[in-house]
Amino acid sequence: MAVAITNAAADTLARSLALELAPIRVNAISPGVIDTGAWDAFGEQGKADYFAGVSSRNPAGRIGTIEDIAQGVLFALTNTFLTGQTLHIDVGEPLT
Repeated sequence: MAVAITNAAADTLARSLALELAPIRVNAISPGVIDTGAWDAFGEQGKADYFAGVSSRNPAGRIGTIEDIAQGVLFALTNTFLTGQTLHIDVGEPLT
């Protein structure tokens, strides 16, 4: 539940700041499970097992990459008609 509350707060913050700081554009990125060093604490086998479980349940059948997030960030930075949005780069994981 704490993750859901935090994500909702970040979404509301992005929308509120977009209104308050206009014409400065404000957007947010909400990533799913991304293969970064953040998971290294699980150990090599623990990380592999966790990623296998997540991959088997999500629509893309894989874990996200840093490149997936970078493409979303680039889109948010270059689309001048996008503001107050949270891009959920999470392969639909919350749907599963």
